[in-house]
Amino acid sequence: MFIAIVQLPGVARSKEEAIASGMASSAKFAGMDGLITKYYLNGENGGGGVYIWESREKAEAFYTEDWYPAMEKIFGVRPIVTCYDNYVVVDNEAGEVRVEGAKVEPGEAA
Repeated sequence: MFIAIVQLPGVARSKEEAIASGMASSAKFAGMDGLITKYYLNGENGGGGVYIWESREKAEAFYTEDWYPAMEKIFGVRPIVTCYDNYVVVDNEAGEVRVEGAKVEPGEAA
């Protein structure tokens, strides 16, 4: 998996505004090719999102050079995108640990 954290510094909104904004864009992300999960973020220092992608290639196809000015036009600030490879997941909701998608026992060497 591949994780992108998008920060929108200084974009502070109320809880209600953040929910309304997230719901307004949710249809765009529902079922998006390569996107596993998107978490909308809102806090004192701004907003943004955590995107869980199937691969780096799928993420890079989304964060194009055209994407940055479009986001800046909407939010009034250029987003900061930080990307990470993800190999190990502890999923307490599912009750499992996964290494590169394969279920393993906690603490087990891959």
